[in-house]
Amino acid sequence: MNSAEVLDVGRDAIWLTLQLSAPILIVGLVVGVGIGLLQALTQIQEATLVYAPKIVAIFVSLLIFLPLMGSLLSGFMHHIAARIASL
Repeated sequence: MNSAEVLDVGRDAIWLTLQLSAPILIVGLVVGVGIGLLQALTQIQEATLVYAPKIVAIFVSLLIFLPLMGSLLSGFMHHIAARIASL
């Protein structure tokens, strides 16, 4: 395995990490901004108000996106296994 193949595997792993984490991070961002906007509009200055809805939203999004994450990880593992087998 030469250095170009190692860089390809590293780049694929970083891209996979971004694909796996992006949906959850986007849901957390949207819920956080929504709750922050609600707090600004109603002038409720409770710092802990954001945590419960954000935890629930992230949990629900994990349930929704878990099959996609599993298929992405499975495809990456098959790709890596095929590279190992070709050595």
